[in-house]
Amino acid sequence: MSLTQVFLGLGSNVERETHLQAGLEALSGFLREMRCSPVFESQPVGIKSGPFFNFVVSAVTDLPLIELDRRLKFIEADNGRYAPDRKGLPLDIDVLLYGDLVGNFDGLVLPRAEILKNAFVLWPLSLVAPDRVHPGVEKPFSTLWEEAQIDQVLAPVAFAWRGEPLTPSSML
Repeated sequence: MSLTQVFLGLGSNVERETHLQAGLEALSGFLREMRCSPVFESQPVGIKSGPFFNFVVSAVTDLPLIELDRRLKFIEADNGRYAPDRKGLPLDIDVLLYGDLVGNFDGLVLPRAEILKNAFVLWPLSLVAPDRVHPGVEKPFSTLWEEAQIDQVLAPVAFAWRGEPLTPSSML
């Protein structure tokens, strides 16, 4: 059984801590070697809503890409993402990278374009995997963050999972 390194972007703007904690717990049931970036608060991009909490998870999985994405949709659904009367975005989990795949896979485009467009994706990704090379741009994420000219304000926020802080006190 081969393992693939994946990077996922998580975000919430409704009961943010509750939904992100639930998302991490669900992911821990089928992902291995999970590592989380610091958590950031950001203003919404492309929608009118309250501020988001966002971060990136690095992990390995033996699941094929489409099965991984299917499970992420189930986790989102369990947290009210697709409820007809929902307010805001309870939980969003996106596959940012799946190994070094580049292309369109049953409608899932990798690497995800938001990596280069949104500070709330690129900064956390550069912190959790600074030396990892973007498979489409061929530059490390730390370099991409240093060179980024993205006009978005992020604020690190205190957040812990299973008693361990994800955001170091030095960032707060």
